[in-house]
Amino acid sequence: MVDDLTGLRVEGPRPERRRWKKGQRKRRGIEPTTWGVRSGMGGGEAATRAEEEEKMGLLFGLLWLITSFLQGVHGQGVYASPTVRIVQLGQACNVEEEQYSERIYTIREGGTLELQCLVTGHPRPQIRWTKTAGGTSDLQVNSSLHSETLRIENIHRHQGGRYYCKAENGLGSPAIRSIRVDVYYMDDPVITVHQSDDEVKEQFYFERTVFLRCAADSNPLVHYTWLRGREVLSEGSDSGVEIYKPFFTQGETKILKLKNLRMRDYAVYTCIASVRNACDMRDKHSVFSLSNNTAPPFIRLLPEEPVVVNPGQSVTLMCKVSNGDPPPALRWLKQEGEELPKRSIIDEGRLTIPRITADDGGTYTCTASNNVGNPAKKSMSILVRGLCKGRFWITPDPYHNEDNIQIGREVKISCQVEATPPEELQFSWLKNGRPLRSSERMIITHTDTSVSPGTTNLDIIDLKFTDFGTYTCVASLRNGGIPEISIDVNISTTTVPPELTIPKGQSQLIVQEGDTIDLQCLVSGKPKPIILWSRVEESGAAAAAAAALMPDGSAQMESYDGILRISNVTREMSGTYRCQTSQYNGFNVKPREALIQLVVQFPPTIEPAYTEVRQAL
Repeated sequence: MVDDLTGLRVEGPRPERRRWKKGQRKRRGIEPTTWGVRSGMGGGEAATRAEEEEKMGLLFGLLWLITSFLQGVHGQGVYASPTVRIVQLGQACNVEEEQYSERIYTIREGGTLELQCLVTGHPRPQIRWTKTAGGTSDLQVNSSLHSETLRIENIHRHQGGRYYCKAENGLGSPAIRSIRVDVYYMDDPVITVHQSDDEVKEQFYFERTVFLRCAADSNPLVHYTWLRGREVLSEGSDSGVEIYKPFFTQGETKILKLKNLRMRDYAVYTCIASVRNACDMRDKHSVFSLSNNTAPPFIRLLPEEPVVVNPGQSVTLMCKVSNGDPPPALRWLKQEGEELPKRSIIDEGRLTIPRITADDGGTYTCTASNNVGNPAKKSMSILVRGLCKGRFWITPDPYHNEDNIQIGREVKISCQVEATPPEELQFSWLKNGRPLRSSERMIITHTDTSVSPGTTNLDIIDLKFTDFGTYTCVASLRNGGIPEISIDVNISTTTVPPELTIPKGQSQLIVQEGDTIDLQCLVSGKPKPIILWSRVEESGAAAAAAAALMPDGSAQMESYDGILRISNVTREMSGTYRCQTSQYNGFNVKPREALIQLVVQFPPTIEPAYTEVRQAL
């Protein structure tokens, strides 16, 4: 018999059912019964049986609730924590099993790495690929990092390592599995030749010991074979030849030592590099012809002195090779690995830079190499004349109320400018537009021209009323060709310190993405200072030093009216902007500043990974 309430099968006759109504009297000898208890039982026995049945009902109900909770909707399955397994989809050179069940996937450089992360679990786990000793930016993949399949086309050697697939769905701990990717590669071998003595000779004479070194970057390690002509050289095959393994390198034999050169040693030597056909990589070889004329390169640079030019002129450097066999290859480089100017023209050993700019200035190096001895290097400096706006300040600072300019006191005006080359920098002073010469009360001094930036000082002793006016510092280069720069400094009792204020209600501005916004700082002072705008990053409640770039890509922007206009605002422009007085007019040793918060609003974007519907309890 199947019970109507629980759905369970029960053995025995169906129990008698009784229905009680309010207002009716109980029939004599008949008591209310629970399921499975016949009428006529004693009161104590019935109560005990009722308690047991009530407990069973609660147990069945609890089991039903747990089962309902664990069941997915429409037969999606039972909730379960994630599991992970990684398999390779592309063609592999080799797949091995390592300790702890980690797999080693070997692939040739330039091939396509394709791994699949097989996951189970409900809800559907989220997947993320990462790489050892680096974040996701180190992957450089051709597919999403949240996809089950990781695909890297044209894989490079630096992309080898351990790859992890992490799956999590909120149940239990995340599941993580890894696979080690070993990228095989082999570069062309390179033969270099060295003499036994430290002094470089033009030629290799008889009874001279020579070392031939063969090296090739590879994974796995390379096996080297030496040939002289068609003769395979091995240890002991020739008393005048030694083949040895250096202690400071890994790998097999690669150095060939020719002791006391003989005529037969002047020959063609071949180095064969082999990885024993690993990943179907064929052997590679390099050839060097050793002769009595074999010599390292020697070069000269013309001109021999540093070159000083004006912007817009053309510069030519000549790298002349006076020795070297085989003929060396020449290469031009700029200092610290910088690229040569795009306008550069290289014709054999000649380097020409037309229409040179200040950014083109620096040190240029010519390198000559023929794999004999060490490469020959010569460097030359190119100086492009130029002047940079410098700093100007007054002592005492007229903006300090307790230390203002007063009649009868000493006033010092300092002017500092950066110049290239610094030894050509010269200064002159004007008062109200007329040349000013050094005197007993007005002393003009200059710092050493070899020190950059250059500085000139004007000391006014015993300030008088007639000394008030506009003083101009003029900086120029002796050889001309560069516009001079000048700046005016006002000495007056009517100097007014600068003040910066933000218009009321504009300390925080809200703008829609794509609109135009004006940020305004109200500035006053005599003379009126220029305003510098920059961005700052927030660190807690305090503003840190400027780090982010301005909308035009620069670190700072100048404003003469205190307004910064930003067109076509983007969400990346949100943040704190600083306006501050500049030191351009020579006064603001201690600049004033104010901050404006810009909030850029933009519509939300939704990118769901997946959709899941759960059954309500």
